[in-house]
Amino acid sequence: MQINLDDNGLHLRFAPLTLTRPIGNLRMGILTNDERWRAFLPDAEIGFTTEKYLSKKFSSVKNGVRVNAAVIPNDDFVAAVMHLEENTGLYLNELFLAENGVSSSKIQFKGEIPVILENRWDIFQKNDLVLKSDFELIRGNRKTQKLSKSNTVIGSPELIFLEEGAKVEASILNTSTGPIYIGKDAEIMEGSIVRGPLAMCEHSALKLGTKIYGATTLGPHCKVGGEVNNSVFQAYSNKGHEGFVGNSIIGEWCNLGADTNTSNLKNNYGKVSTYSYETKKEEKTNVQFMGLTMGDHSKCGINTMFNTATVVGVSCNVYGADFPQKYISSFSWGGSAGFVPFKFEKAIEYANNMMERRGLKLSEEEVEILKRLVE
Repeated sequence: MQINLDDNGLHLRFAPLTLTRPIGNLRMGILTNDERWRAFLPDAEIGFTTEKYLSKKFSSVKNGVRVNAAVIPNDDFVAAVMHLEENTGLYLNELFLAENGVSSSKIQFKGEIPVILENRWDIFQKNDLVLKSDFELIRGNRKTQKLSKSNTVIGSPELIFLEEGAKVEASILNTSTGPIYIGKDAEIMEGSIVRGPLAMCEHSALKLGTKIYGATTLGPHCKVGGEVNNSVFQAYSNKGHEGFVGNSIIGEWCNLGADTNTSNLKNNYGKVSTYSYETKKEEKTNVQFMGLTMGDHSKCGINTMFNTATVVGVSCNVYGADFPQKYISSFSWGGSAGFVPFKFEKAIEYANNMMERRGLKLSEEEVEILKRLVE
């Protein structure tokens, strides 16, 4: 079967995260949506329908069924897509879900309603639901690796799953509020305190004495320390030291300096406003808790403070005392005293410097994506 995960016109709704990837490649729970579809349909060919400048890296597949990339698949939705007749569209009331060919007829979805992302903050707000369903999808009938007796478990030990090579020592693991998934070669170091749900993808790590509140996701190769609450790290990003990050979404190849702190609640306990890439201005939301959203390849120095609902674009370097502005455009360098453009050549150099530590470098397609963002 061929499937194309379609941004469905919402590309900027999830920016800055989707400035460098399609919606279908966003990580929440344990998996990205393309990984999730492959878990449901191992023989399927999965592609993307997205912005032209992203399509060289994230290509489409020929004759694929067009599926709304903001829909998190469950058993009923997967079955409905698999059995969708030619030239038929699948809808939930007026919301487009899928289309096989050019739809001349429409049918209504019947079954368990899947999680549907409407705004970028849904990535952390709905992470609890998605992480729990991903845990069951991945665990299936498989057996976990044995957990060391040096740990203290609160709640059901059946809700802890360790992949091959995972290490956990002398930590407190509480599953009473959700499962804990530790991926291949991931590690929870001594003295850490975890309240699920937590997902740690392969080669990720919790540093010594880390405090985690669910629902939190660490993508592949993420290193995290200090205190984290209800946040999602996409991949290859670090928060290696003390400091608080809450209700936040961190892109790929980001680094938060020691003692970085994010405010996630206004002093008046009111609903937050945050920058919208769709309207190009700050918009009111119905959300009370919202921390930092940071695009790929952005960094901040030690003791950086981010105000409630701050949005940082791609390839930014933030530093200095006091709060910087709440919206920082891509390729910016500076802090509370103001910002100057981050020269493209230097941004590429700095990105490759970080990536080379993992034996990687920017591909030609990735450089072209970043160049497009500068232009």
